[in-house]
Amino acid sequence: MFKKILIANRGEIALRITRACHELGIKTVAVYSSADEFSLHVRFADEAVCIGPPAGAESYLNIPSIISAAELTNSDAIHPGYGFLSERPEFAQICEENGYTFIGPSVETIRSMGEKATAKRTMQAAGVPVVPGSDGIVPSVDEASRIASEIGYPVMLKATAGGGGRGMRFVRKPEELQQAFVTASSEAENAFNNGELYLEKFVQNPRHIEFQILADQQGNTIHFGERECSIQRRHQKLIEESPSPAIDDQLRSSMGEAAIRGAASIGYVGLGTVEFLFDGVSKEFYFMEMNTRIQVEHPVTEMVIGKDLVKAQMRLASGEEIPQELGKFKLRGHAIECRINAEDPSKNFMPSPGKIEEFHAPGGNGVRMDSHVYAGYEIPPYYDSLIGKLIVHADDRMIAINRMQQALEELIIDGPKTTIPFHQAIMRDYAFQSGDFNTGFLETFSYVETI
Repeated sequence: MFKKILIANRGEIALRITRACHELGIKTVAVYSSADEFSLHVRFADEAVCIGPPAGAESYLNIPSIISAAELTNSDAIHPGYGFLSERPEFAQICEENGYTFIGPSVETIRSMGEKATAKRTMQAAGVPVVPGSDGIVPSVDEASRIASEIGYPVMLKATAGGGGRGMRFVRKPEELQQAFVTASSEAENAFNNGELYLEKFVQNPRHIEFQILADQQGNTIHFGERECSIQRRHQKLIEESPSPAIDDQLRSSMGEAAIRGAASIGYVGLGTVEFLFDGVSKEFYFMEMNTRIQVEHPVTEMVIGKDLVKAQMRLASGEEIPQELGKFKLRGHAIECRINAEDPSKNFMPSPGKIEEFHAPGGNGVRMDSHVYAGYEIPPYYDSLIGKLIVHADDRMIAINRMQQALEELIIDGPKTTIPFHQAIMRDYAFQSGDFNTGFLETFSYVETI
């Protein structure tokens, strides 16, 4: 097992990894920008190194500074968390070249799954169902038009290097295609320095279902069931739960087997997530993408399996084999996670940085709060707006919803505007409570701020 791990991230995920390391007896190194000097992930690490000014490009994306910090502190492994450098193959490669274990899959795996068109072809070859569309990158508007005519409108244009909804455009009819192609390509070029696109058939009213997989260096691959991630805004997840109210045991088995088959086909090692679009009417599912890192929403899976995924991730990276009993897990009850963001829902989710005047985390049986903030903490304007994640676990879904409503009521964050009241409104919504929803939920959901 590793002796010292440098955590190349910030905020709640950095603190989450620190806790897991300390439970395993591993020393930790926090890196931080000058804007994060007083964040809890810095306070609770064994060592901390400032790696640059507030801008992410000059700190958390600054590979030379991170490697220098690892060298300065005699770290033997680097955990990238999520976001920032977590899915950058060049970072994984540089870690390896400098003698540090990258806690994640191989460079080749990150590269192949990060290139979305390649990932789709790879999964298709492994027998995993994929959405009808282009075989790879679409080189021109004319070629996109030809493919769209063959598979039928509506279609989606997607950045092959994309993520977070950027470089993605919905095209309802032929006359919208050219402008959408130009706009999506330009957005992708600006966001990822890669303007290449691929095209897929648009699946009407799908659900977003993802499977948590675990694979060791000895060739064993297992899954830990699914997460329901359909409550999202502009392709950004807001609420996640496990298990999905739309998935029964038979579907869980077939989708889980497909996820394992796809991961095994590329020799995947580590923790990963295979994401599917699920048609609730036909009960068909299609591979969407694979995330080669820990997910923001991993706690809901931890709550229903009773295992620590971050510790498992580190054990796999150190060469340990998956214990046999892990492959025999059974889902226990139901878990829900709400992402608490410093945003104003009444003003189109405008970011709301600033000082937290008062902070109180809820408690009680089955309630968990993963956060790096506290009373007096200043939320910086330079990064994403995630304050923390509120997670509940209960015997069944309705009790979990009720427990989440109570936990949201007890959660106090005074100062910046937050998404707490927005989550409260969703928990009260009949469609959400019934489990009959899809990725278009927020298009018809009416939120009115109450005081």
